[in-house]
Amino acid sequence: MIVNRTIALLALLTAFPPLSTDMYLPAIPLLRQQWNQPLVMINLTLVGFFVTYCLFILVYGPVSDRFGRRRPLMTGIAIFIIASVACALSNGIRMLIVARVFQAAGAASASALGLAMCKDLFDVRSRAQIMAHIAVIMALAPMLAPIIGGWVLHWFSWPWIFILQAVMGVVAFVGVYRLEEPLKFFSQVSAANVLKVYYRVLKNRRFTGLMMAMSVLVFPFFAFIAVSSEIYISDFGLSERTFGYFFGFNALAFMIGPLTFSYLSRRISQKILIAVAFAGIMAGGVWMVLIPHTSPWSLALPMWFLSFSLGLCRPPTNSLILEQVNRDTGSASSLVIFTFMMIGSVSMGIISLAWADKISVIGFMGAISGALALIFWLRFSRVFMA
Repeated sequence: MIVNRTIALLALLTAFPPLSTDMYLPAIPLLRQQWNQPLVMINLTLVGFFVTYCLFILVYGPVSDRFGRRRPLMTGIAIFIIASVACALSNGIRMLIVARVFQAAGAASASALGLAMCKDLFDVRSRAQIMAHIAVIMALAPMLAPIIGGWVLHWFSWPWIFILQAVMGVVAFVGVYRLEEPLKFFSQVSAANVLKVYYRVLKNRRFTGLMMAMSVLVFPFFAFIAVSSEIYISDFGLSERTFGYFFGFNALAFMIGPLTFSYLSRRISQKILIAVAFAGIMAGGVWMVLIPHTSPWSLALPMWFLSFSLGLCRPPTNSLILEQVNRDTGSASSLVIFTFMMIGSVSMGIISLAWADKISVIGFMGAISGALALIFWLRFSRVFMA
């Protein structure tokens, strides 16, 4: 029973980012209309969230190694709860942007320390099974979050989305409070030494080169997150609830991709699968650019194919990136997440500009990023697969 509660708590902690972001997406067109703000201003609530989240991901890990998991995590969750209430009470876009920044600073603690606690609490044999349960929750969260947000908007109003997130934070806080300190051995590494570790990892040209090459692939995905509600709700006239189903349809592709890789990798080499996935991202982008955008499916179908291809290549490419380092694996992992999220934030900023046809822009992002990654892979794959 205690183990089940712990697994549920860890799953909730790792699901904080998608629940904090995707649940709020259906409200973006409503807020834009209510506050009479351009999309680029409203989307600063997303960009600010991801940039802050990235920065604090790099902070919580070393802090928790030195002071334990519970205190930093409870502090972060408390910040998240207060910030979520502030989001709900926001009476303008500037207050909401500031509140979302603080919400991200708190949410980063849950993401950074949830997986670390999994390693602290469970042995190697049971950890794989626990991680499988958590992976399912992480895959389901972005599918269910916009659907939940759409239903909340239907029955109540947008502030209740953040009230619901605050309640989620309270549940997590109580769970962590009742948990004994998972970390048994505390580190005495100083902040200066932590910076040296990150610098040492970045000096590894194979690691940095592969990480940057793979990071460009998130461009179309984060752009889709930023403007999907605007396209589906404002341009195609769908309801918030229907938007949630379309967004969940896309998230389903992102879950099926890794499962497909797991099945095909027993029969086909990883090198070929990665190349096929990069070509698929490029093809999905081209498809999106060439077809007329006359219905929601003109975005949903090519974006599903693009997301599936991205999900197909994520397991092997992430593994290859980390294989380029012989030590400092934890720091390297944090840098990968940081880089992916920061590039994603740039993508959100670009797509939020006053483009006449945002679907085509997402398509160009997919076509160009897929082509660049494919060219890089065909040129250098022998180096990384040796």
